[in-house]
Amino acid sequence: MSVDKSATTRVVERMADLLIEWRKGLLALFVVLTVALGYSATHTQLDPGFNKQIPVRNAFMVNFLNFSQYFTGANRFLVSVKWKGEGDIYNAEYLDTLRKVTDDVFFINGVSRASVTSLFTANVRYIEITEEGFFGDVVVPPRFTGSGEDLAQVRNNVGRSGQVGRLVANDLTSSMVRADLQDLDPQTGKSVSYADVAQHLEDIRAKYSNDDIEINIVGFAKLVGDVIEGLTTVIGFFVIAFVITGVMLWFYSRSWRLTVVALVVALLPVVWLLGLLPLLGLGIDPMSILVPFLIFSIGVSHAVQMTNAWKQDVLAGSPSVQAAHTAFCKIFIPGSLALLMNALGFGVIMLIDIPIVHELGVTACIGVMLMIITNKLMLPIILSYLQLEPRAMAQGLKAAQGKHALWWRLSALAEPKPALAVFAISLLLLGVGAYKARDLATGDIGAGAPELRADSRYNQDNQKIINSYSIGLDVMSVFVQVKGIEEGCLAPQVMRAIESFDFQIRSVTGVQSVQSVAGMGKNVIAGNNEGNPRWSAIPGSERGLSQGARAYMPDDGLVTEGCQRMQILVFLTNHEGATVSHVVNETQRIIAGLQSDEVQFLMAGGNVGVMAASNEAVKQAEVIMLAALFGSVALFCWLTFGSFRAVLCILVPLAIVAILCNALMATLGIGLKVATLPVMALGVGVGVDYGIYLYERIAHEMRDGKDLRHAFYEAMCQRGTAAVFTALTMSIGVCTWAFAPLKFQADMGVLLSFMFLVNVLGAIFLLPALAAWFNLGRPLVKVNVPLKSAASGHYPLKQSVAAKDASNR
Repeated sequence: MSVDKSATTRVVERMADLLIEWRKGLLALFVVLTVALGYSATHTQLDPGFNKQIPVRNAFMVNFLNFSQYFTGANRFLVSVKWKGEGDIYNAEYLDTLRKVTDDVFFINGVSRASVTSLFTANVRYIEITEEGFFGDVVVPPRFTGSGEDLAQVRNNVGRSGQVGRLVANDLTSSMVRADLQDLDPQTGKSVSYADVAQHLEDIRAKYSNDDIEINIVGFAKLVGDVIEGLTTVIGFFVIAFVITGVMLWFYSRSWRLTVVALVVALLPVVWLLGLLPLLGLGIDPMSILVPFLIFSIGVSHAVQMTNAWKQDVLAGSPSVQAAHTAFCKIFIPGSLALLMNALGFGVIMLIDIPIVHELGVTACIGVMLMIITNKLMLPIILSYLQLEPRAMAQGLKAAQGKHALWWRLSALAEPKPALAVFAISLLLLGVGAYKARDLATGDIGAGAPELRADSRYNQDNQKIINSYSIGLDVMSVFVQVKGIEEGCLAPQVMRAIESFDFQIRSVTGVQSVQSVAGMGKNVIAGNNEGNPRWSAIPGSERGLSQGARAYMPDDGLVTEGCQRMQILVFLTNHEGATVSHVVNETQRIIAGLQSDEVQFLMAGGNVGVMAASNEAVKQAEVIMLAALFGSVALFCWLTFGSFRAVLCILVPLAIVAILCNALMATLGIGLKVATLPVMALGVGVGVDYGIYLYERIAHEMRDGKDLRHAFYEAMCQRGTAAVFTALTMSIGVCTWAFAPLKFQADMGVLLSFMFLVNVLGAIFLLPALAAWFNLGRPLVKVNVPLKSAASGHYPLKQSVAAKDASNR
C-alpha cells in the first residue's frame, strides 16, 4: 500500500498544528479524564475464577462441562488434619478437632454443602456382612462421646469403610476434609470470593493448629489466596522498579523536570486502564496483575523517545513550543506504529482459547492503545510548557559536541566485512538456541503449584498430603456414558469394560491410584462371599452383579441414578506437563480399545483434565500465534517502509531472540504454559520498537545523502541512545522480580529482562549488518511514509539516494 507522501505530510503537520493550537483545552480535558478515571480506578477489583482457566471449546472441557452437573471435583480443596502426638488419630482430642474443622468448612460461603466429606459427614459410610445380611452405617456414631468404646468402634468402622488412603492417611496419623466450591455463592448470587475462602481456610489453620495438631490445605481457592497475599510484595517490587527507573531517567536526562514528566506520562495509561476496567465490567485476575507494570515499562520507553527528540531540538536552539511541534512530527508515525506492534503482540495471545488469556489480551491492548493518547498527544503538550533547567541545558550542549566515540566505532558494523563477524556470532547463537529449545516442555515443571516457590507453605502442604495419602489433588476424571441399557451397573459388558480400563490404567507410569464403580463393586461382592478374594471379580450375569449393589450408590460420587453416567477417578503422582501428557495419551490408547455402541468413554475432567486441555491449547496456539505475530509485524513493516529487505532487517533479530528465549526457558526449567507463552508475544511486540525507531532514522538519513555507516551513526545518536537506555532500565526494573516470592512473577521477570535487553542488542548489532549486505550498492529503502528532517522538522522532497559503495564509504 503506497501512501501519498505530501498528503501524509499535511495530515501529520496539521495534527501537530491543532495539538499546539488547542493545547490548553486538550490539557484541561486530559487532566479531567485523569482525575475521573483515577477515581474509578479505586473501584478496580481482583477477579479470579476457576472457570476462567478452562479452554471451553476444547473437546475435553466440553465433556467436563456436560458432566459437571452430575459430578464435581475439579474446583476442590482439601484440608488435612494431622495428629503429631503419640499414637494415631483414634483419640478424643483429635476427633473432636476434626469434627470442628468439618463444621467450619461446611459453613464457608461458596462451599457446596453436599460435597463436604470427612469421617463426620453422613456420606462416608461403611458396609459389613453379618449373619443377617448387609449392614451399613456412618463411620462415626451419631452419639459419639469420645469414650474408649466409641474410639474402638470408629477404628473398626474406618477399616471397613475403605477410606484408608483416601480420607484417612495410610499411616493413620491424619485425615482430611474435602469440599467443592461453586461458581456462584447461593446466598448472595455473586461470584464466590476466592480471597474470602482462602482467608477462612487460614483462619481454620490458625484456630486449630497447636503442638499436637497440624493443618495442611491445598486447592485452587487456597492457591489464589496465597497469590493474592503475595501481591503485597509484588507492589513492593513495583515500587523498587519505579524508583530504579526514576533514578536512571535522571542520570540519562540530568533533568528532574524531564524525569518527572516521563514517569507521570508513563503512569497515565496505567491509571486510565485501571479506571476503565470497572466501567467495562472487568476486573484483574491475580495471574495478570503484572500487566499494569508492563504497560508502565512500555510507556517509559516511548516517553523517553519523545522527550529525547524534544530535548535535541531545545539544545539546537528551538523554543519549547516549536520543539514539541517538531518532536510530535518526528515521533508520531514510528511511535504509533511501534505501539500498534505492541498491541498486536498482546492481541495475538488471544488465539489461546482460554478466557483468562482473552482478558489479559484485552486489558493489555486497551492499555497500549491508551498510550497513543498519553504519550503521543498529551506528552508533547506538556513538553510545550516545559523549560529545560540551565544545568541540564549546559550538560546537554557539552555532550552534543564532537562525535560519540562508542557509536562511531559501533557504526563499523554497517560495513560488509565487520558485518560478517556479526553474522558468525548470530548463527552460532541461533544454532545453540535451536538445539537447546528442543528441550522446552509444555505444561508445568516440578511438583506443587508452579505459581509459588518450592518452599512456600502451599507447596509444603501439597507434598505432605501426597506423601500421606493414596490420592491427592491431581485427579483426572474419565466419564462413562451408557446407552441402550436401563441399569448400567447390572450389565456385565458395561462393568467389564470399566474393570478393564481400571486394570490397564493402574499400570501406567504416573498413576498413583484409581477409583471406579467396578473396583468398588468387586470388593462388595467379595465381602458378600466371606471376603474370599476369588470372588473379587465381575460376574457374568445381572443377578451376580446385584450382590455389589451397595457400591452403586450415587452418594459415592461415581455414578448417577440408574448408572447411565459414571466417572472413573485416576489420581496422578504429580501434574508435570510430561506426566499429564503421558497419562492422557495412554488413557486415549486404552479407551480406544474399549469403546462400543453401549459403553462410551469420554475424557476428561478433574484438575488434570483442565491442565491437559490448557496444555493442548497452548501447544496448538504456539505456532499459530508466532506465525500470526511475525506475519502481522512483517506486513506492517512492509506497508511502512515498502521494502522486503527492511522487513528482514527488523524481523530476523526478533526471530533469533524468540528462539533464544525458548532455550532460556528450557535451561531454567520453565515450562511453556498459559503464564509464560504471552512473554514471547510481548517480547516480540516490544522488541520491534527498537528496530522500527532505528530503521526509520537510518532511512531518513540516507535520503539526506548519507551513506549507510553515517546514517546508522546518526540513528544511534538520535534514537539508539534512548533505546539502549530504556532497554537497560526496563531490564533492571523487571530483573528485581527474580527475588519475588511468587515464582510466576520471578519467571516473568527473568524472561522479560532477557527479552528487553537482547532485543535491543539484536537491533543495534544485527540490523545494520543485515542492511549492509541487503543494500550494498542499492538504495536502502523506498519510503512510503514521510520521514522528517531531524534539523528542520520538515519533510524532504521525494528523492532516490543510492547507498554508496563500500569503497566510497
